[in-house]
Amino acid sequence: MGGVTVAEIEVRREERLGIVTVNRPEVRNALNQSAWYALLDAFTELGDDPQVQVIILTGAGDKAFVAGADLKALKERDVAATFRADYQRIVDQVATINKPTIAAINGYALGGGLELALACDIRICCDTAKFGQTEINVGILPGAGGTQRLTRLIGLGKAKEMIFTGKIISASEAERIGLVNMVVDPNNLMETALQMAREMAQKSPLVLQLAKFVINNGVDVDMHTAQALERLGQAVVFGSADHLEGINAFLEKRKPEFKCC
Repeated sequence: MGGVTVAEIEVRREERLGIVTVNRPEVRNALNQSAWYALLDAFTELGDDPQVQVIILTGAGDKAFVAGADLKALKERDVAATFRADYQRIVDQVATINKPTIAAINGYALGGGLELALACDIRICCDTAKFGQTEINVGILPGAGGTQRLTRLIGLGKAKEMIFTGKIISASEAERIGLVNMVVDPNNLMETALQMAREMAQKSPLVLQLAKFVINNGVDVDMHTAQALERLGQAVVFGSADHLEGINAFLEKRKPEFKCC
């Protein structure tokens, strides 16, 4: 296990997993300028690390995942301008990284914090978690995918309701509308996320990456184009070392040892 701490963002490696923790519990893990750049660096670093196959994002403490941007910092005009330009890029980096991502949501996920969770592939939360696209309450429009990813995930009507009212919903409501994959006891949150991540990490890294690419890029195009992407992905996989290893392991009744090539 290895680790490095960069200001308010902690990065830890465990086996084939990368674990990123937003470590500002005194402000409910709200992101200031240094934290959001450190978060970008963390995901860039883990994306480039061939030893890391799955990434978990969580918040420190038991109160919040990420409670949005640090509003005190946004009072500064130059910081606000930078935030508008850069925060979408940071969230997009999380969304487009070529590895599966799991958000372990341990409390409030509000505003930009919810946008970060939406950028992850899987969302697991504790039963005390709260969710809200709350920007409208302070005169801000969601600008890092909230108007788009939330709509695609939970549907037009529910997304408009959350964005137009800025209301905060419970974990059970989030699960009911499809915002999160599952709700667990707070004491079991990280272990549940780790267990799922370990299960994914046993699969072929090549197939994981291609599956994410095909799903993400196929969802917004017509079915014919999406299936063409699927066929291209399948063509890459067939004949790869991982494909041959998977077939041989099945025939030999053993666990496959995938190498991503």
